[in-house]
Amino acid sequence: MIIDAHTHMWPDAVAKRALAGSVPDLERRGDGTAQGLKESMAAAGVDRSVCLAVANDGEAVEKANKFSGSLDPDYFIGFGSVHPELSAEENIESLRRHGLRGVKIHPFFQKYALDDPRMDRLFDAMQGEFAVIIHIGSIATASSEGVCSPAMLAKLVREFPKLDVIACHFGGYRQFQEAVDTVVGLPVYLDTSWPPSLAELDPTDVRKLIETHGPERVIFASDWPMADQSREIRAVRELGLADSDVEQILGLNLARLLKLSF
Repeated sequence: MIIDAHTHMWPDAVAKRALAGSVPDLERRGDGTAQGLKESMAAAGVDRSVCLAVANDGEAVEKANKFSGSLDPDYFIGFGSVHPELSAEENIESLRRHGLRGVKIHPFFQKYALDDPRMDRLFDAMQGEFAVIIHIGSIATASSEGVCSPAMLAKLVREFPKLDVIACHFGGYRQFQEAVDTVVGLPVYLDTSWPPSLAELDPTDVRKLIETHGPERVIFASDWPMADQSREIRAVRELGLADSDVEQILGLNLARLLKLSF
């Protein structure tokens, strides 16, 4: 079983525009549509892909969640979006209404800091019910300081210990050593996405991080269409981990977290 915990996909009518407005310095490896992702999954041998919605403001939350909730469950697992412009109750009701298992938090695109006090009631309300996957680290030329840094993640985990957190990009995109120093060992899951590819990191360093953090708390993720799913699976397999650890990372850990059965 292979589950990709980190992909992005939009309705066909807006996919081209949405993709053009995402991270500018990364090559696109797909078109951001459902059919494009299905084709990538078939080529890579991926059984399911988690599709992450990101609402840039409160008005977009319901539309994003409706789309995520409508995705074909034979291929996709929809994660919704939340935004502090809405109340905690409004956000939670939208997620439940569309049967969503988790949410994506991306402070850069959503224009709020991870420690925004408006998010406190929402994080508290999501504890024990929703998985929360959070972009941590820098983006393009923008620093994560004051937005979504590894240190901010550590503070969040201390304040909401029952929140099921998946930290994107090993807990510090383009800040690998800071993630090692700050995030490794925290009670969070780490996703393996590192566009354009995990293969650009030193495999010895990545293997050490995984072994230190615990392979049972590491989850395979590509960040398609910003990375190629086949290449990312190969990069995980080439880290030199035990076969049983690779199997956990590629699918079993996320299946256990989300209580999935196929």
